[in-house]
Amino acid sequence: MTLGCWRPVDFTWFSLAVGFFVSFCLHRFSSHLPLRLGRSLAFRCFQDLIRYGKTKRHSKRPDLLRVFDVPKRWFGHFYVVSVLWSGFLITLSLRAVLLEESLPKWLLKTVGFLTGGHVSNSKGNMDLNERDCLPWGFHLTVSPPPDVPPSVLLVQILLWVHGLRRLLECLFVSVFSNGVIHLVQYAFGLVYYIFLALTVLCVDVSSSQEALPLLSQVKWYHAVGTILFLWASWLQHHSLSLLARLRTGNSGTVETLAHRMPQGCWFDLVSCPHYFAELLIYASLAICVGGGSLTWWLVVLHVLFNQALAAQLCHEFYRSKFKAYPQQRKAFIPFVL
Repeated sequence: MTLGCWRPVDFTWFSLAVGFFVSFCLHRFSSHLPLRLGRSLAFRCFQDLIRYGKTKRHSKRPDLLRVFDVPKRWFGHFYVVSVLWSGFLITLSLRAVLLEESLPKWLLKTVGFLTGGHVSNSKGNMDLNERDCLPWGFHLTVSPPPDVPPSVLLVQILLWVHGLRRLLECLFVSVFSNGVIHLVQYAFGLVYYIFLALTVLCVDVSSSQEALPLLSQVKWYHAVGTILFLWASWLQHHSLSLLARLRTGNSGTVETLAHRMPQGCWFDLVSCPHYFAELLIYASLAICVGGGSLTWWLVVLHVLFNQALAAQLCHEFYRSKFKAYPQQRKAFIPFVL
């Protein structure tokens, strides 16, 4: 992809990845900053924006910043949006595949904008000089309606399953304390899952076999990606269940809201295996689209730095709270980070 074909959707995910990478570096090396800068209001606002839950609790925060606090348990709202919005887009995709209906014009125009294309209001033709910048289906005219490649449909379904599982875990597994998140983080999370579902429709996958029946287009990497997705989902669920048991014990009822040192399974390797599992889930979806989609690898890059920052904050919290915390345990990626 040339610089002239740098698509808005790719630029957005690349910018988010860079933003979280810079935030990770600033926090990681904050101890080396000049004392005056470390105590400045701007730096405290930065720390307030990147922290949430237990990592925010013991930070020195001006009263003005507390105005923007919302309960951490509102995390569940993200997955409500994800399930409803992703489910709606899956319905449109299934109707396009099974009933050969055209995708709605507003959706085609939205995806056209995100991929740097243009859909005319008359015959549905694209600008000729932009065709090489467009994803599956959009390098042709919009009429007849483009097929939704099985890779795209599979990723849509897996993302919906992921959102549904996380919603159920928020409702029936996780035990939330009185932790808070920033209002900006809350708004970002809501927009994130809307934009993520639209991004799936923008991935650049091969459409050379779009005339074949749907089942004939299933490839080996669909199976590999799905297997990795299922295993990573189990790892995340198991890790979250272990965290919940630290507060419920064997009784199943909440015994305490205090933070205890997690142990067992992948917690013996990293402080936040559920964040590592999140990265693997997104990487598995990159495999499901054939492993060659720049757009989705930029999504994975964003998840890498986003989860690395969150894991580093949690890792520092555990090490400061528990004197006997294992020194060999990493924050995020086993034996690496």
